[in-house]
Amino acid sequence: MQCVTNKGAGAGLRERKKQATRAALSEAAVRLAAEHGAENVTVEAISNAAGVSPRTFFNYFDSHDDVFVMMDPDVGERVRRAIRDAPAELSPLDAVREAMAAELAEVELRHEVWSLRAKVFQKSPHLLARGLGLHMAEERDLARTIARRIDPDGPGGQGGPDVHGGPGGSGSGTRSDSAAPAGADPCEDADIDLYPRLLAAVAGTAARVAIEHWYAHSPPLTFPEIFRDVFTHLSAGLPQPPAQTDDRPSDGRTTES
Repeated sequence: MQCVTNKGAGAGLRERKKQATRAALSEAAVRLAAEHGAENVTVEAISNAAGVSPRTFFNYFDSHDDVFVMMDPDVGERVRRAIRDAPAELSPLDAVREAMAAELAEVELRHEVWSLRAKVFQKSPHLLARGLGLHMAEERDLARTIARRIDPDGPGGQGGPDVHGGPGGSGSGTRSDSAAPAGADPCEDADIDLYPRLLAAVAGTAARVAIEHWYAHSPPLTFPEIFRDVFTHLSAGLPQPPAQTDDRPSDGRTTES
């Protein structure tokens, strides 16, 4: 038992070191690209800034562009696993909310890097297009996972792996992810019902809106508070919120004429 425990502890330490190295490479790449432009930043410069060799860089990323669009390629699978393992009494919406909230906590910790990354994408349309392709692939995987949770024996819950291969989905997130097309055939997942598709798409939009709102208004609200508030609106069916009781209506105007 002691041997098994030590082995598990060692594996956990190695995984944390890998995550730290990947994060260091991504952060170095984003900061250099924000200053010089992504097209003008080499793998050698990124590796040097992160304190590793170019050979180590290619242990984590298949190409120069991947370091910008795949900051954490395993996040999608972690979200899907959390949804699969969520308590049965949770609604699909609540299961998705809790799974995403656990992962998006990193946004608050690394908000500067994520903000710089958004600016890099704005200046590099090819990176934005590639990121969109990955987002669409992740959305399809999420929709299939939701479908399986709702009806494991239904059409969307049967039949092999997720889009990115393997029983769990994206796996290591290397070449199969980075090659995800931006314009995949929508008939590819015709067996997935409307509700899982809609929930997966809405969840991604909810995360984006929460991040943008937090960037614009924090503090005083924390990102988790804003994120959960977004899902509260969704759970309620998006009714118009009541008018504010102070002198600052939601549209930003005062009550004075």
